[in-house]
Amino acid sequence: MVSSPESSRGNLAYTEAKRDFVSIDDLCNAEILNLFRLADEYNEDLTAWTATCAGSILATLFFEPSTRTRLSFESAMLRLGGGVISATQGDVMSAAKGESLADTVRVVGGRYADLIVLRHSDEGAARVAARYAEVPVINAGDGAHEHPTQTLCDLYTLWKEKGRIEGLEVVLAGDLKHSRTIHSLAFALARFGASIACVPFPGLEIPRSVLERMQRDWGAEVSRAEVGDLPGISAEKDAVYVTPHKPHQQSLFTSITPQHVDSIDAIYMTRLQRERHESDAGTESQRYPSLAPSQFTQPRFRETRVMHPLPRVDEISYEFDGDPRAVYFRQAALGVPIRMALLAFLLGRVDLGPVHAERSSSLRYCSSVGLRCANRRCVTNSDAVRYVPPEFAILREIPPLLRCVFCGWEVEPRLVGHQSSKRLHRGNAADAARIRPDRRVYFADEAQAEAAGFGQD
Repeated sequence: MVSSPESSRGNLAYTEAKRDFVSIDDLCNAEILNLFRLADEYNEDLTAWTATCAGSILATLFFEPSTRTRLSFESAMLRLGGGVISATQGDVMSAAKGESLADTVRVVGGRYADLIVLRHSDEGAARVAARYAEVPVINAGDGAHEHPTQTLCDLYTLWKEKGRIEGLEVVLAGDLKHSRTIHSLAFALARFGASIACVPFPGLEIPRSVLERMQRDWGAEVSRAEVGDLPGISAEKDAVYVTPHKPHQQSLFTSITPQHVDSIDAIYMTRLQRERHESDAGTESQRYPSLAPSQFTQPRFRETRVMHPLPRVDEISYEFDGDPRAVYFRQAALGVPIRMALLAFLLGRVDLGPVHAERSSSLRYCSSVGLRCANRRCVTNSDAVRYVPPEFAILREIPPLLRCVFCGWEVEPRLVGHQSSKRLHRGNAADAARIRPDRRVYFADEAQAEAAGFGQD
């Protein structure tokens, strides 16, 4: 039931040296900065590197639409001298015939390609692909979960524009609830020591789980914020301010007095993610924020950079395009050299030095009985349930706190059972603590426990 991360691999064929990029957490800060320096070298002359990956083939498997991400990856590989094969229409791929994602990546990563870039609607799908593919897998977006290569591009843009990331004041605005780009970027900014002001469109606030993770994993302090007059952006009084490297707090929003955000280094605007909304109620496009240069004439905005992951709709006016503070097209262009650097690294063609991402040392809980991920968009609640049992990292043993290793959702199981005796205990009970970790079975509620044959004394 409970194991180390490595022991959950089963009989799959893994290459120990294989590095995947499924989450921004798969690279440490030093590796990311070294990728930036390498990308700068590539960016000096994009045509000078055709021998770097000659003979290698990149497969782009896109089950969801994409323009910039797919084309920038394909451009990056071609500029490195490699080849590209693509499958970009999910309705005509073998998945439409019932083929599992695991089988697809096994085939493509067998002899077809040396690296796979995957975009998929199921949250955690890239983690599943990485487990079954023999070649490196890059996550090009999995549902509303993460988009780590966009995050690399965003961080690289900030680094080039401002010369650093640590200590920057970054405003995240718009649809903060559904944007996987926002979630990945928020985690990365917290890691690098930037401060974040979250100014959402009403009803599209950044998920509490994202804030809790920044607080728990990076010691960030989360408080209410007052950002003053941000023209064109809904400056709600419940804006959130995340400050890095503060003493660990026990709960969110511990500050009684809101933090005042006076300096703004960058505004990161996002479109309304309609394709991920359950309903459009309360999010009519005519009410959504829209930015124009005439709104940013105050001295405090003189050095502000306006960023956007694209595509835009109406949230940034076309008049902003010629403004030197608008960097979103430069941001998109930098996606090519930073992805060139990532591809060359994952294919083993460059050495980033002795640094490496540390593997998680947390225990893992994996069982087909009992607890399931509560996120209905998680890959473990899709067709992959046939071959991917729920799996969680154990963040805290008593009372239990678990995080789905695929989609990142966290859950606090109410009950803990003994695998052999089938006896149940409350999650915070002393009796639960006495059960050996490898004998524990977690349950969300009594009904789930009863269905598995567990019961109270």
